[in-house]
Amino acid sequence: MTPWHERSIEERNLLNPGFCATLLWHAAQGYASERKTPMAIEVSFLVLPFVLHLETRESLPRAITTSLPTWLSEHPLVRTRLGERAAMLRLFTREALVFGGSHGLLSISQDGVRAHNEMKKRVNAALKTTSDEVRECAKRAEFLGRWLEKAGGPETVMALLGVQP
Repeated sequence: MTPWHERSIEERNLLNPGFCATLLWHAAQGYASERKTPMAIEVSFLVLPFVLHLETRESLPRAITTSLPTWLSEHPLVRTRLGERAAMLRLFTREALVFGGSHGLLSISQDGVRAHNEMKKRVNAALKTTSDEVRECAKRAEFLGRWLEKAGGPETVMALLGVQP
């Protein structure tokens, strides 16, 4: 990774590990709300590519009952570009996982990524002082976690999206 002081201002603002870890925390919360299991580590690498890209975030369905295959057939460009974005954001996701784990937001194990529930008040308090767009990213990350859990196992989700673990 590029040293922090050498990163562009845009990268420091949009891709800082605290913000990205918060998005992963929300996705893991959403995932666990559907089934009391941790979010697969592979799935965590899909969160930033889905949520940080405005058009993709806004195109997400409003209900988790919308199937992933149906949504992908209605949004074919997402499948095409998601793999590219996932590859570009891979290092930032790793950095966010490490940051979240070392700051008590996340637990990472072979089973997957788990959000620490005791951090909920702190996360929500921090979000209150942010912009509407940041709050929307967090909200959609939580939805994404719930939706991807309903879409099937990690292998199925990755195959449907055309992404390699």
